Amino acid sequence: MNSSVDWSGVFPATTTQLRSDQSLDLEATKAHVLRMVEAGCSGLVMLGTVGENTALEAEEKRAVLKATVEAVEGRVPVLSGVAECSTAQACRFAADAQAIGLDGLMVLPAMVYKSDPRETMAHYRAVARASDLPVMCYNNPVSYGVDITPEMFHELADEPTLAAIKESSDDPRRITDLINLCGERYVLFCGVDDLVVESVLLGATGWVGGLVNAFPEESVQLFEHAASGRWEEARDLYRWFMPLLHLDCHVKLVHYIKLAQAMAGLGSETLRAPRLPLVGDERARITAIIQQGLDARPRQAAE
Repeated sequence: MNSSVDWSGVFPATTTQLRSDQSLDLEATKAHVLRMVEAGCSGLVMLGTVGENTALEAEEKRAVLKATVEAVEGRVPVLSGVAECSTAQACRFAADAQAIGLDGLMVLPAMVYKSDPRETMAHYRAVARASDLPVMCYNNPVSYGVDITPEMFHELADEPTLAAIKESSDDPRRITDLINLCGERYVLFCGVDDLVVESVLLGATGWVGGLVNAFPEESVQLFEHAASGRWEEARDLYRWFMPLLHLDCHVKLVHYIKLAQAMAGLGSETLRAPRLPLVGDERARITAIIQQGLDARPRQAAE
């Protein structure tokens, strides 16, 4: 059975823009998502890790989603991260997202408690049945301590709304294992910025990206080179991009991506506490990486 969605291409894990006092800046968030769409991104993932989901109040999350749907006006699919601490809360959020008018969900395992495989699959089944929206299952054992294995996805294949997988296990072998076990049942997305070319080569047809918030044209161009088999062009762009893409694979990825976004002139670096602005040697080191990327930016992509 093929997935019911036609999601593909670059979907930014979009930042949530904040004012200097850490309050929501919905106008800036809307402007940013439109900038991503104009750059050629094929969809949007709001309220993921990069969107600071768990640092927002419940009503703030829903306000972000309403503003995004209003701004995008159906031009690309809009998904929301679902990262709640209980299955019941996740189900309520899924139902609310459908009522707001979203096109899909990106569902994480329940937060804080690290569920075992039986509990994990029960969570996904419950959230899948809480709305009619198609679901991208977000597998990130590195960050969240819960691994959804290919065997588990095979068992979950009878849930019709589980449509896609964002594979962030940091192991590109998983792409091949998923295809061998599940065929074309799920749309496969790369969820690790510095594994995108490898993932596309192995069969991923989408990329949920982080550094795309700062470098949207380059991200779209890199994905399109790889998806079209233009490997020499993809390698050249990837080699320039790689020091920046590595910033996505760190516990402070939100700090780093928002700083890059600010330095690229595409938004604010303001974070919601407990995250604090970078300081000292760490700030100097990350700023240097970003500035080097900006200085060496490929002309064609930047235009």
